[in-house]
Amino acid sequence: MITNENKKLAQWAMEYALKNGCQSSRVTLYNGSSSSFEIRDMKIDRLQQASENSMVVHLFVDGRYGSYSTNRLDKKELEKFIKDGISATRFLAEDKARTLPDASLYYKGGAADLRLVDPNFDSVQPDDKVALAMSVCEEIMGKDDRIISANASYSDEKDFKYMVASNGFEGEASGSSYGLVGSVSIRGEGDARPESYWYDSSLYYDELVKTGIGTKALERVLRKLGQRKVASGKYTMIVDNMNSSRLLSPVIGAIYGSSIQQKNSFLLDKIDQKVASDKMTLIDEPHLVKASGARYFDSEGVATKRLPVFEQGILKTYYIDTYSANKMGMEQTMGSPSILTMRNGDKDLDGLIASIDKGILVTGFNGGNCNSTTGDFSYGVEGFLIERGKLSQPISEMNATGNMLSLWSNLAEVGNDPRLSSSWRIPSLLFNGVDFSGL
Repeated sequence: MITNENKKLAQWAMEYALKNGCQSSRVTLYNGSSSSFEIRDMKIDRLQQASENSMVVHLFVDGRYGSYSTNRLDKKELEKFIKDGISATRFLAEDKARTLPDASLYYKGGAADLRLVDPNFDSVQPDDKVALAMSVCEEIMGKDDRIISANASYSDEKDFKYMVASNGFEGEASGSSYGLVGSVSIRGEGDARPESYWYDSSLYYDELVKTGIGTKALERVLRKLGQRKVASGKYTMIVDNMNSSRLLSPVIGAIYGSSIQQKNSFLLDKIDQKVASDKMTLIDEPHLVKASGARYFDSEGVATKRLPVFEQGILKTYYIDTYSANKMGMEQTMGSPSILTMRNGDKDLDGLIASIDKGILVTGFNGGNCNSTTGDFSYGVEGFLIERGKLSQPISEMNATGNMLSLWSNLAEVGNDPRLSSSWRIPSLLFNGVDFSGL
């Protein structure tokens, strides 16, 4: 955690910057620790432990802005570091849109604890961490003659942040996380080497799913045996909850202030317009207790709040930070999403599959891209052909193509199965009339 002594050091650094030529400044202290273990075929392949204690100084000098980081937290060294940073900033191009946020937007403190740090983090023993990763591998090894390799990894981290700004902000944030991953590759037909994985993550060690990770990874890869292309055409597309965020990502990227300001967004000038299906309701919920992504303020200290992003397909907000707000003369919101939650439907993945006479279930994306200006996309996909409500043929080497605005306008069903361990809680999704190229 960040000591009172280091907090005082951050405050001193902010004031020292002001005394030496800055009109305003912000100082952020980071402290954290992490560990990770990788297991390959029941042998430790990599072990890593790290700790961080660093300071980032944001300097606003004569209409110019510079950001500088250091892990040397000695006051004497910081004096030179800050002075050198101020001198360097004066060489940058003037940009008067670079300012601190309006003080009225800051988080003022006093809210209830979001419980983002596991109090037992330091008591988890290294041997237990290794054993956990080993057990994932054990669930895979020897279970099928076609297995080429079985891998597992365990990771954890705990971090603290303290931030102070010259126009009145002071705030702290902290969090912990754990992750467990199993992956496996097998011999397929000919030269095919199908691979798959499964994972779980949690803020608390006791709540981390510790069994079945390897078993699930093996089940997923065995289902890929016999992958083939199917006929090109328009299909109903279902995307599972492991991959649905991939389709949302270009949409969120298109509503960042930087994209809007640079006119590099297919959602430019679309506020309060219907740009997606009625099924598309997306809310940013930053204050969920014990939830990945929860926070009371963004990277600038601006207070987070519940934010409707889409309401029944109508775009309600952009993510506007201070710079973008100043540049465009727009109201500031937040710099980035916290926890994105989608209004769920009443079917799980199996229910969505059962409702389709013919379609394609996408269980992975293999490369591809989306044009941020036009929204045109092309993604390589793998998954399964759906026939009469059941999975039939595993597929690969096919592409899904189209336009993001058309795709989300054709969102027909939203599942009820978001992964609650993720900060983007996006369930399985069903889209009508998606173009696939194959045979």
